[in-house]
Amino acid sequence: MSVVLLVRHGQASFGAADYDVLSEVGHEQSRVLGKSLAARGVTPDVVIRGGLRRHQQTTDELVGAAGWGNHGEVVVDDGFDEFDHLQIIEAYRPTLRPDQAFQEAFGLAIARWASGEYDADYPEPFTAFEARVVAAAERLNDVVPEKGLAVVVTSGGPIGVLTARLLAGEPASWGRFNSVAVNTGVTKLISGRNGLSVVSFNEHTHLEHDRSLLTYR
Repeated sequence: MSVVLLVRHGQASFGAADYDVLSEVGHEQSRVLGKSLAARGVTPDVVIRGGLRRHQQTTDELVGAAGWGNHGEVVVDDGFDEFDHLQIIEAYRPTLRPDQAFQEAFGLAIARWASGEYDADYPEPFTAFEARVVAAAERLNDVVPEKGLAVVVTSGGPIGVLTARLLAGEPASWGRFNSVAVNTGVTKLISGRNGLSVVSFNEHTHLEHDRSLLTYR
């Protein structure tokens, strides 16, 4: 039986010109997680990350702080990338009210995308996003040794999709998991005879000593 730790990336630069870089808090969150995992004796057989810059930066900080630099090359799998939130907002923009708060608009834009009723409006419909993430999870069998441990740095959307499918058998509740995913929160999966199973979701005790490190974007 192998173990997979899904790590959500550190806080990105929400509201900045380039979202896809870690904030200073995001860098610190990643280092804190690395130190915490190392202190608990966690040593992965393989480290995997998505292809986004925030995934790379989180992984670099995590691996450096944990002292895992001698454990082989990091595997990059774009299947663990997040959905493109800018494209989803752009598709919703024609119905956006001038007085509508961003968070409300973003939630409605995501719901529209995930409904499946407007797939032609998106370069990557929700069903394609889900299939991409599930395929990436299936590829873990090719890189994680039997009885091994993998650390996978990804985003809230893929973690939400996989958690919803594994717990409920379908993705309808993925948004609830995505919305409460903590930056550098850890979701633990085990892989056995019956495939992947969720053991724990969104564990973030490594941040509880400093509430300023507890973020959701």
